[in-house]
Amino acid sequence: MNSQQLFEKSLQIVPGGVHSPVRSFKGLFRTPIFFKRGEGAYLYDVEGKNYIDFCMSFGPLVLGHKQEQVHQALKQGLENGWSFGACEPYSLELAEFIISHIPFIQQVRFVNSGTEAVMTALRLARGHTGRNKIVKFNGCYHGHVDSMLIKAGSGLAGEATSSSAGVSEGIAHETLIVELGDEAALQRTFELYGNDIAAVIVEPLPANNGLLIQRQEFLTFVRDLTKKHGALLIFDEVISGFRIGMGGMALETNITPDLVTYGKVIGGGMPVGAIAGPKSIMEKLAPLGPVYQAGTLSANPLAMVGGLATLKLLAAPEFYQKLENQAQKIKNIFERWFKEYNHGQFKNLNFIQKGSLFWICQKPAIEKACEIPISLAADFNPLFECLIEKGIYLAPNAYEVGFVSAAHDDSVLKELETRLWA
Repeated sequence: MNSQQLFEKSLQIVPGGVHSPVRSFKGLFRTPIFFKRGEGAYLYDVEGKNYIDFCMSFGPLVLGHKQEQVHQALKQGLENGWSFGACEPYSLELAEFIISHIPFIQQVRFVNSGTEAVMTALRLARGHTGRNKIVKFNGCYHGHVDSMLIKAGSGLAGEATSSSAGVSEGIAHETLIVELGDEAALQRTFELYGNDIAAVIVEPLPANNGLLIQRQEFLTFVRDLTKKHGALLIFDEVISGFRIGMGGMALETNITPDLVTYGKVIGGGMPVGAIAGPKSIMEKLAPLGPVYQAGTLSANPLAMVGGLATLKLLAAPEFYQKLENQAQKIKNIFERWFKEYNHGQFKNLNFIQKGSLFWICQKPAIEKACEIPISLAADFNPLFECLIEKGIYLAPNAYEVGFVSAAHDDSVLKELETRLWA
């Protein structure tokens, strides 16, 4: 069966035909592509066509598809069993590796996804502080936790309403919304609600509603303000963790959060999430403390061995510098093609890059979600369609970022140029 046939079948037995909305190709003039396998920098669809992949499973495949050492680690892990529901040594090895490379982390609790990690971090923050409200920023995505599916309201500073059906007003009122980079609005929010704010959660590198690179001064301000008011600072590094260096954005900015959430890269492509921080907070989790969290498949052995094999390779000297160099070359290739293709059809587009992440937008830099052009999708969709025909795969949504992997070597970049100008 081809992709069209598979999607028609899927529509009958899966809501919307997909298991995650971004896969639906909504707004595009084609049905989703069904992929059968991945290898290196390439995805292969069910009809046998290959694509240079810049989605990389939305980030975790920093080494590329089916990287050999990770593949072998997973095969060995499979030989030992794939689920125990009991204590095992593999999570200890991965936790020790993470703790040894990130100075402010003393303990780690593994879960099954970034959403689950955020859910637990928020509950832990409330349990630790005895407070109720959480501050989040417009343009930061923290998974589909009820209290994070929130948009700005029209009343007092920080007030919010739900952005999804099924989220009650009571839950929405526990979340306060502020624009990224707006120190004054954050200050006002703390003046109004400071005694009941348990935590501020932020992506230090917002990368799920565009790539909104933040000022160091703003992130420092957030850290200082939370300390002043006795609220926790949660860094959501599900995307940026181990993507932007071994220490993520926390070490790059030299800002120590109270809690940090991870996912994606730390499982090497297997389902995983983690909450990490100092013992004084982490030991509030059950079974030691009163904050309940549990998961039958938490610290799944395959995710643990796949993650450890991945992180060990990332620790190689100059790994991240080499990865960023390749990303810069890709940026140069795309920007040249934007200007030259079809008499400059895409000349209004810019390639925004940070490390191995990138985003294509009409503006050269954006810090706030409210600054994203309303015509973003209208300009992106023709680009996506054009690149698909050329065998180049981006995430099928204008607001999603792209990812470069170690598999995007010079030979792949040469093939990229060939396909672009074909």
